[in-house]
Amino acid sequence: MTIRPIIGLEIHVQLATRSKLFCSCAVEFAAEPNSRVCPVCLGMPGTLPVMNRAAYELAVRAALALNCRIARFTKWDRKSYYYPDMPKNYQISQYDLPLSSEGYFEVPAADGSLKRIGIIRAHLEEDAGKNLHEGLAYTRVDLNRAGTPLLEIVTKPDLSDADEAYAFCVELQRLVQYLGISEANMQQGQMRFEPNVNVAITDGGVEYRTPISEVKNLNSFRSVRAAIAYEIDRQVKAWQADHNYTLDKVGKLNFGWDDAREVTEFQRGKEESHDYRYFPDPDLVPVTVEDAWIEQVQREIGELPLTRQARFMRDFGMTAKDCEVILADRATADLYDGAIAAGADAKVLTKQMVGVWNHLASARGVSIGALGIAPVTVADLAKAVQDGSISATAAAQVAEEILNRGPVAGEGVQAIAARLGVVQERDEGATQKWVEDAFAANPQAVADALGTNERKAKAAPGFLRGQVMKISQGKADPKLVGELIERKLDELRRPKSP
Repeated sequence: MTIRPIIGLEIHVQLATRSKLFCSCAVEFAAEPNSRVCPVCLGMPGTLPVMNRAAYELAVRAALALNCRIARFTKWDRKSYYYPDMPKNYQISQYDLPLSSEGYFEVPAADGSLKRIGIIRAHLEEDAGKNLHEGLAYTRVDLNRAGTPLLEIVTKPDLSDADEAYAFCVELQRLVQYLGISEANMQQGQMRFEPNVNVAITDGGVEYRTPISEVKNLNSFRSVRAAIAYEIDRQVKAWQADHNYTLDKVGKLNFGWDDAREVTEFQRGKEESHDYRYFPDPDLVPVTVEDAWIEQVQREIGELPLTRQARFMRDFGMTAKDCEVILADRATADLYDGAIAAGADAKVLTKQMVGVWNHLASARGVSIGALGIAPVTVADLAKAVQDGSISATAAAQVAEEILNRGPVAGEGVQAIAARLGVVQERDEGATQKWVEDAFAANPQAVADALGTNERKAKAAPGFLRGQVMKISQGKADPKLVGELIERKLDELRRPKSP
């Protein structure tokens, strides 16, 4: 018996707009329940929806980044079903004429290559509200989220295992965040995944396909991987127990995911398109777009994250881990490129971006690119460390001072370092005096450096260098300190004249 998992994904991405898709209500997480609603998103009689242009533009930007074909004409459809969180008893979506289709997205494969995953369609629709079940014997409904613009992305069943699905979701989140399409905060429900999983089982030369299970509303990468892996195993065991457990005899099924127990739970049979009774929305006009506008949006997208990552690793020696920080958003990647153009050394710059600037940004709850630092300032700080004007430790002090004080007319990195008293002393005489003091104060370290214990002899010069930096209050040039320490040790190793 052989098994072949067949996996596709439906992804809902909340777009980064200030208002809802068809009304002017604010999109705001954790607002007072039912405080961001109006007659339009509540579906009151006599109200008329008006399309949010910004949402449509963000959706087209995403579709182009996913290499989709953009429809020049598309319309809105009513998808009819009743749940308490759907105040109109229907959802405004797109059925047979979505805004984009026939695309693909490349993700890293296990062997380091890129695997192409087909995109069936990416279309716009409004979100539902939220049912709250916790803490009471009845359900409460918060309709603040009703009408929020969602981009639904539907892949082909090209994913072959849970790890590939995990990689796809990670890269897709990075893409939409990088392009400013969505904040994609999964804890806030801004990105939700619904894997469709079944298994082709070949036994005795005959292929059987298990029912397709759609696992609803997963909000973490971990859950995506765990739910898919569980479903594959569950379906194989279910077929082994009953060979009638097949797609043609059972159909499609909806499951929920219990994150605590790490199991899927059957919910209901899956609805088909005819169950929703789609029909064109009579209150909304179709959308037509021009080629010139699409070409403009395409130009604005620029270099995509995976392409940029390959360039950064090739040209600047970055690791994949470095890229996770520097390519976290477009503004940060642009800042890095700008600092390189301003003359920064790539190795020093990468270390400062991943270390100094990332630490300061994280403390403020923003990305590096959102700190508001000019590329030339970032470059000057890297140059100051590269040429030995300041130490790497002092660079962190200077960077924090830049952020705390803001730009001061005529005061560059060197002036700030001088004001803070962290400019490194490059005078050999003064540095030699600090080395002599360090040797005098640490005779055991000197003995270890000159001794026969290889481990101690290797560690001792580094300890002495640290002592010199301490004595000099960080002002000594570490490179010069290292040279003078080695020179002093060489003198002590020479046999004394009789």
